[in-house]
Amino acid sequence: MLRKLLILSVFAGTSASIPVVYQANPQIFENLLKSATTAKLDAEQQPEVNLASVPDKPVTPLPTGRKVVVSADSRGHFSSTFKLNGRQVDGMIDTGATLVAVNTSTARRIGLSLNPSDFSHEVSTANGTIKAAVVAIDRLQIGSISVDNVQAIVLDDKALKTNLIGMSFLNRLGKYQAENGTLLLVQ
Repeated sequence: MLRKLLILSVFAGTSASIPVVYQANPQIFENLLKSATTAKLDAEQQPEVNLASVPDKPVTPLPTGRKVVVSADSRGHFSSTFKLNGRQVDGMIDTGATLVAVNTSTARRIGLSLNPSDFSHEVSTANGTIKAAVVAIDRLQIGSISVDNVQAIVLDDKALKTNLIGMSFLNRLGKYQAENGTLLLVQ
């Protein structure tokens, strides 16, 4: 406590003596202020640049991710060619499908081997309830967009004529937007 009181009294005494010293010799304070501000200005000054000597360069836009645009077909569906596990597959993007859905023929073509016992899940489709196998597709690509480990279901060929690219793929993108007969996909 005594230490704090001593420090406070030294601070108060020094503060009280500053005006007296300034009145006696104002040049000391002015010189101190000039040297402090000059040093600060020197540190802040930057070299002069003549903008006329800098050649104009086109502005390069920052990369915003990979984009793919899919046009609607005559029926208004967004059909395209995809790569599933490196194999080309025709399919339709379906925002109403919870998962990517492929038929058994496509599953065999992309390297998925399934047993009848794998078809143990019941799923509701537009054509009713059917048995399905749940799988993971190692890589699903469309254009420059690529998503790994996509959850999918496999349905019998009779139940699924067209492969569907559903929300298990679309939700992994940065953005998807349908507008004026096109679907924009952004990764």
